[in-house]
Amino acid sequence: MFNEQTVTENGIIDRLKNLNGVNWNYCHGESLPKQTHDIFVDTWLKDALCSLNPDIGKNPDHADDVIYKIRGLMQEAKHTGLVKANENFHEWLMAEKSLPFGENGDHITINFIDFDNIENNHFVVAQQVHYIATTEVYFDIVLYVNGIPLVVGEVKTATRPSVTWQDGAADFMGNTKHYWKNVEPFFVPNLLCFASEGKTFAYGAINARVKDWGPWHKTEQREGILASLATVLDSAEGLLNPETLLQMLESFALFSSVKMGKDKPSKRIKILPRYPQFEAAKQIVGRVKNGYSKKGLIWHFQGSGKSLLMLYAARMLRADNTLKNPTVLIVVDRRDLDTQINETFGGADVKNLIKVKSCKKLGELINQDSRGILITTIFKFKDVEIDEKNTEGLNSRDNIIVLVDEAHRTQEGSLGDKMRWALPNAHFYGLTGTPISGIDRNTFKLFGAEEDEGRYMNRYSYKQSIRDKATNAVKFEPRLAELRVDRAAIDEAFEQLVKENGLDEEEKAALSKRAGRLAIMLKAPKRMAAVSNDIANHFLSHVKPKQMKGMVVVYDREACVQMYYLLGKKLGFDAVEVVMNVDQAPIKELEVSKEGKLNKDWRKWKNDLELPIEEADFARWQEIDANEQKQKALIEDYKDPNQPLQLLIVTAKLLTGFDAPICYCMYLDKPLRDHTLLQAMCRTNRLYETDSVNKQMGLIIDYLGVFENLRSALAYNPEEIEGVVEGIEAFKELLPAQLDKCLNFFPNVDRALEGFEGIIAAQSCLATNEKRDEFAASFGVLAKLWSAINPDAFLAPYRADYKWLAQIYESLRPVGHTGSLVWAALGPETIKMIHEHTDIKRIRNDIDELVMDEHAIFTLTKKEQEKRAAQLEIDLMGRLRGSGDPKFVALGERLEKLRQDYEAGVIKAIDWLKGLLDIAKDTVQAERETGEAPVTQKDNKQALTKLFLETRPESTPKLIGDVIEQIDKIVKMTRFDGWQNSNSGPREIQKALFLTLAQFGLGKDKELFAKAYGYIEEHY
Repeated sequence: MFNEQTVTENGIIDRLKNLNGVNWNYCHGESLPKQTHDIFVDTWLKDALCSLNPDIGKNPDHADDVIYKIRGLMQEAKHTGLVKANENFHEWLMAEKSLPFGENGDHITINFIDFDNIENNHFVVAQQVHYIATTEVYFDIVLYVNGIPLVVGEVKTATRPSVTWQDGAADFMGNTKHYWKNVEPFFVPNLLCFASEGKTFAYGAINARVKDWGPWHKTEQREGILASLATVLDSAEGLLNPETLLQMLESFALFSSVKMGKDKPSKRIKILPRYPQFEAAKQIVGRVKNGYSKKGLIWHFQGSGKSLLMLYAARMLRADNTLKNPTVLIVVDRRDLDTQINETFGGADVKNLIKVKSCKKLGELINQDSRGILITTIFKFKDVEIDEKNTEGLNSRDNIIVLVDEAHRTQEGSLGDKMRWALPNAHFYGLTGTPISGIDRNTFKLFGAEEDEGRYMNRYSYKQSIRDKATNAVKFEPRLAELRVDRAAIDEAFEQLVKENGLDEEEKAALSKRAGRLAIMLKAPKRMAAVSNDIANHFLSHVKPKQMKGMVVVYDREACVQMYYLLGKKLGFDAVEVVMNVDQAPIKELEVSKEGKLNKDWRKWKNDLELPIEEADFARWQEIDANEQKQKALIEDYKDPNQPLQLLIVTAKLLTGFDAPICYCMYLDKPLRDHTLLQAMCRTNRLYETDSVNKQMGLIIDYLGVFENLRSALAYNPEEIEGVVEGIEAFKELLPAQLDKCLNFFPNVDRALEGFEGIIAAQSCLATNEKRDEFAASFGVLAKLWSAINPDAFLAPYRADYKWLAQIYESLRPVGHTGSLVWAALGPETIKMIHEHTDIKRIRNDIDELVMDEHAIFTLTKKEQEKRAAQLEIDLMGRLRGSGDPKFVALGERLEKLRQDYEAGVIKAIDWLKGLLDIAKDTVQAERETGEAPVTQKDNKQALTKLFLETRPESTPKLIGDVIEQIDKIVKMTRFDGWQNSNSGPREIQKALFLTLAQFGLGKDKELFAKAYGYIEEHY
């Protein structure tokens, strides 16, 4: 029989027992030498402490003292939170703690794991590990290293289509099991968790959201990866082999503080690398240690985590003693990136971190042979004077490693030459998502080593990042053809603008003059007004309903000012803001001649162009530009969904190095191309997930037709950029066929039927779980297409059918996390559309009409009973699904399992009745505790009858229904307020119950009597 244990669980364990090199030893959970309340296997841990710490080996009692001390850490989580407790325990694992166990009471470092000689450690894989804390659990797979449970895995059956790795992950994150909360102490020592259903595999750190779980492959696997058990086993071997696992623990487990919104405290999170970061960081360190080649190019697509990759590499380089205290120089080419990198490194509490503040300071640090990690912009090399006679530069050490973010543009010019002269023997590694390949400017030539195939050391493509869900796909939509400007003028401007970088002021002025013709056309007041109208309308109809935000990219700073006032009047000035470079001179500076000298930007915009600019706005933009903390606070407001700021207006700043996952839509009204275009559009490709929002893609609204000829706009190999951005028009071509595919699940169903009758007819076409899951997968594709296009007029002819399908989908969606990857919660727009229309109102009215004399329920014909039971099922499941309370989620899951067990013949009818009584009792109790409206309120039926009708399989004997009816009759007719505390109340109820059960020949079933009485006792 196929189930989670025989297929996935045993398959993973078997692979880990038979690795090349160091293997995992197997032990069933029942045979572990520990008690069910123990987290560590003390005997194994004591052996490791004695063997890895000679001073403890001489006195093994000290090992007991260590174990006693770290046991105390297990209870920290309830006070500090799980992540902080995990971080504290991690310090012990990293041998950062000491105890007075040496000679004469000297403190000695305590070693738990031997990272240098991994064969000195004890590796055990255990299955079905029994653990009891506040609740009792059985973990499917636990990996112990020296008796410490570093890894926990949950696996699910691979035989139901809708079940995915997410169902295993849900056991950690929530659901009824909610391991990270209910058995929190067990995860204080945890390195990572993994989940699989036998077809796919994912891992995550404690308290990770779904978006933070990822697969484990190899970057050389360029094409699609088959969902299969073989893939799962390869992933398990790749991640969970002892060598990789200990490297992950020693060098890649990070703890960082992240802002949760304006005026909110930071949150501590644990970060683990994705496999491309793991691979590339190790390659950099390996190449530096080998001493050759002293350069390399890491080509990872935008948004896939290059800042973290540099952080991992820098930490590993600094921690390697063989490199003799190296200097790691992080070089970026924009202040935006400088801020982002500083936040990434600073949030992770990186030691020996130096943020270079000035050109002078950079020169001093290099000259003075500073060690540590230095973060600087390339522009701080501008004061370096190259002396061709001096081959030693400013520092000739060979253990200086330079990591260059976005390795293009400024790296090919004089600034790059100055950096290389200053550090003649340094290692140079370039990281980019957008390499340039041309005669004059070539990232591959500059950073790529000749021995590397393709001139890159590590490659992680757009297709791979989308496949792995490391980034979102980006779609574009052309807008307002009538607002297009002269094509030739744009092409001419493209050719000029692409040469802009590296020009001096005189050359820039000449370029501005040549590009002036395009600027005049783009910034014509009528055109700007029309574009702003379209942006406002599109934002209000497409973006705001999705509970996300946007960016507006305009031609230049003057256009930023124009767009600010146009959009501010339409959306409110608290909803828009400008981020741009602004002249920092005072607006009016008094001179001796008593004549005022105006700020050049203010003079141009206010006096020359007569823009409606206000002094307060100008002063605020100056402050945002000059004050790093002000800009940081503004960006935090933008990232916070609860803050009113909705749109950022930019022209150059924030087009790179700006990471705001909440940004869904970019309104592009500036001619960009090549790496600048690709970087800009990828501001929208970051993953974003909240309790109510799951971002599926990024969107670009194209006002200039930039994407109509993508191959000319992006000067890359066509194979490299294929699918990087696709038009919304392509979605419109796909939608009708996908809609038909969904409708084909319901042949001969009259969609004009309203209320319950229509839903019941539709549900009868999806009689099995397999059929339901198949429909859910098809509708999921349709819902994504719809959300991307909505509210375009194109959808009008399809709206009624889509609404109907959405209604059916929602009526079938399981309670809780079961099959959550396929049975995803509908987006806020679709839910709103369903709720706004009369179909659901009619259904709710139908419920009111169901109020009837309960004595007549079982006098109905079987067909009538089925109809009413189906109606109640829809209502009950809808209410349970609408409550986020875990008690009701658990209730829905128990109902589902009970029905499935009875249908499968696992339990008899009488056992099913007992189960129903248990659930009914818990339902009433949950309603009392949570204050939720009782499920009986609207239809005048007691809870037990309702649960029976909702879950009753077709084969249920009439006897069960009669018993149910009579028990609920006791509840309604015999009980009275306060009966439990009266002398006669309990006796009268028990007597009535006994007579009822005896009437059906069940008077001797004591268990049934106890359960039924317990239900009645709960049901005030």
